[in-house]
Amino acid sequence: MTKSTTSFVYVTYIASTPEKVFEAITRPDLARRYWGHENVSDWKPGSTWQHVRANDERTVQLVGNVIETSPPTRLVISWASPAEADDPAAHSRVTFAIEAYEDMVRLTVSHDELEAGSAMASGISRGWPVVLSSLKSFLETGRGLDVFAKPKTG
Repeated sequence: MTKSTTSFVYVTYIASTPEKVFEAITRPDLARRYWGHENVSDWKPGSTWQHVRANDERTVQLVGNVIETSPPTRLVISWASPAEADDPAAHSRVTFAIEAYEDMVRLTVSHDELEAGSAMASGISRGWPVVLSSLKSFLETGRGLDVFAKPKTG
């Protein structure tokens, strides 16, 4: 039986350049400042990438492979938990489409091939909006958001 899949698409506009947006996604020292994680790879097609928590433990949170790269306009990676690294069927796919749009950038993040109803699908639907909002804030103001903040209750 084929698993049911779903996708998530997020579009944002950033007062920046395609080069700066691409660098912010792929350079560990920049990703740490708005994501709290470092994206580590040589970014060549076929290479692995790791999403490493930027703290003393340096825990690998996500893994995958670089599927396609065309700096500064496109990056496609596979995406999985470390426990599912060796199961290609468990990987989803993330596409970063970066395009100049007048004096800004339109960034479209498409995360597809997600198992419908999975914890990963649920997590990314909450995670991408805060991470991409933080990326926008970081590139426009020099300061990212607290991506680990929890909603206030009461």
